[in-house]
Amino acid sequence: MLIAPLLYARQSASPNQQQIETHAHNAQQYLKANNLGMAASEFAAIVALDPNNVDARANLGVLLFFQGKDADAIPQLRAALKLDPSLAKIQALLGIGEERTGDTDAALGDLEAAFPKVQDLKIRIQTGMELIDIYSAAGDLGKAASTVNVLRELEPTDEAILYMSYRIYSDLVDESMLSLSVVAPQSARMHQLMAHELAKQGHTAEAIENYRAALKIDPQLSGLHFELAEMLNSSSVAASQEEAEAEYKEALKVNPLDVQSECRLGDMAARKNDLKEAYDRYARAMQLQPDNTEANIGFAKVLMSMDQPQKAEQLLEHAIQLDPTSAVAHFRLSTIYRQTGRSADAKHELEEYEKYKEMKEKLREIYQAMRLQPLKQEPDDGDSRK
Repeated sequence: MLIAPLLYARQSASPNQQQIETHAHNAQQYLKANNLGMAASEFAAIVALDPNNVDARANLGVLLFFQGKDADAIPQLRAALKLDPSLAKIQALLGIGEERTGDTDAALGDLEAAFPKVQDLKIRIQTGMELIDIYSAAGDLGKAASTVNVLRELEPTDEAILYMSYRIYSDLVDESMLSLSVVAPQSARMHQLMAHELAKQGHTAEAIENYRAALKIDPQLSGLHFELAEMLNSSSVAASQEEAEAEYKEALKVNPLDVQSECRLGDMAARKNDLKEAYDRYARAMQLQPDNTEANIGFAKVLMSMDQPQKAEQLLEHAIQLDPTSAVAHFRLSTIYRQTGRSADAKHELEEYEKYKEMKEKLREIYQAMRLQPLKQEPDDGDSRK
C-alpha cells in the first residue's frame, strides 16, 4: 500500500529504451504478484542500464526500504532525490533509513525537510515519530513538543501518538520542575508548582500549605488565589467553604477578567439560594466569555431555578456544541425537554448523559488506580453544585 504511490511512470530517454521497458513491465508483474525481491531485481537492472533513471532509483530504494534493507536502500533513495529534489516521500524514507542506520545528522536534515511536505498520512506520521525520537535524544523537548502537536492534529485518537505526547509533556514537566528548583527554589512559583503536584497526588493539606506559602511571598501572583480556592472548595467543612469564597473574590481583585472565579462564586450563591447574586455572577461570566462551557451550564441552572427554561435550553444546547462530552449539560437539557413535552429528545439526551457519565467514571477509576487526583472533575447528577 505504501509502495504503490511511489511508483513512477515517466519515460526515459536512454538508448536502451526497449530493454528498460521490458524490465519495467516485468517489475510491474512481480509487484502484482507481491514478489518484491524479483521486482527489486528488475529495477536494479534498469539502474544498471540507465543510472539517471529517477523512477527506477526511487522504486528500487522503496522496495529495499520496505524489505528492511536500509543500508542498501539509502544510496538508491539518495540518488533519486538528487535527480529530483521535489520527491518528499523519497526524502522522508531516506531520513527514516538514515536514522535507523545511525546517521543521525543526515536523518535530521532529511526528516525536517520532508515532514512539512509529505502528503501521505502514514509516511508523514512515521516521519514525525522519527523526528521526535531524534529531538528527545538530543534533549530538544521544545521541537519534540511542536512535532507531536502536529501529529495529534493529524490523528487525534492514535494510541502511539497519544503515548508519545504523554512522554514528551512529562519530560517537559520534569525539566521545568528541575530548572525552577535550581533558579528559584524559595520563590512563590516554586511553592505553586509544588502545590500543583501535591494536589494531583491527592495530598490536599500539603497543597494548601504550599499555596498559602506562595501567597505570603507574592499575593498578587496570577492564579494563586483561584488555585487555593479550588482546593478549599473541594472540602465539605463550612469554614473551608467560606475561605474558598473569599479567595475567589481575591482572585477577581487580582484579575477582574477571571471567568472561572465568577462561575465559582455564582455556583456558591446558587447553593445558598441567592439567585440574584448567582444570576449576576454568571451574567458577568457570560459577558466576559460567551463560549465558556462552564458559564453556559451554570447560567442555565440559575435560569431553570428562575423558571426560564427557554433561555436555559439555548445555553445548554450551546454548551453541548462547545463540549459534546459534558454529561451535566446533557442531563439538564434532558430535564428541560421532558418538562416541555419533547419526550424523544429528552430520551436521547438522557442516553448521552449515561454514555458520557460512564466514560468519565472509567477515567476516574484510572486516576484512582494511578493514585492521582484529576485537576478538575465534572460533577455527576447527584452533585448539589450541578
